Amino acid sequence: MLLRSVLLALALPVFVLSPVQGASEADVQRLEVTGACPDCDLSGADLSTSHLIGADLRGANLQGANLSDSNLEGADLTSADLTGADLSGAFLTNAVFQSAILDGADLSSSVLHFTDVSDASLENIDIADAQVIGTPISVGGPYEDYEDNVVGE
Repeated sequence: MLLRSVLLALALPVFVLSPVQGASEADVQRLEVTGACPDCDLSGADLSTSHLIGADLRGANLQGANLSDSNLEGADLTSADLTGADLSGAFLTNAVFQSAILDGADLSSSVLHFTDVSDASLENIDIADAQVIGTPISVGGPYEDYEDNVVGE
């Protein structure tokens, strides 16, 4: 009994001092009910295997969110922050990530067919085993870096 009290006393400050991270419960519920949550705080949310077809997530904070194996077909994530988000295995066909931040995002095994990534930040993304068709994502940096070095010009 004494040992349990001592362990609880030692653990309690850790819980009290730990920063509260994660999405606003109200925002998560709003997304689930309406399919729209522009400018919401969904950081760290577990949205894995969600059906978010056509969802309006413009400007949403999805930093560190788990969207693995989710269906985001046609979703609008314009200017959303997906830094470090897990999008592995996600279906992203016709999704809009215009001006979004995807730095450090895991897109491995995802499906990106005709996905709009114009003006998006894509630093250090993982696209291993992803199906990328009609989407201007490549390994090695932006095309502009290589325009002046084309052989034969």
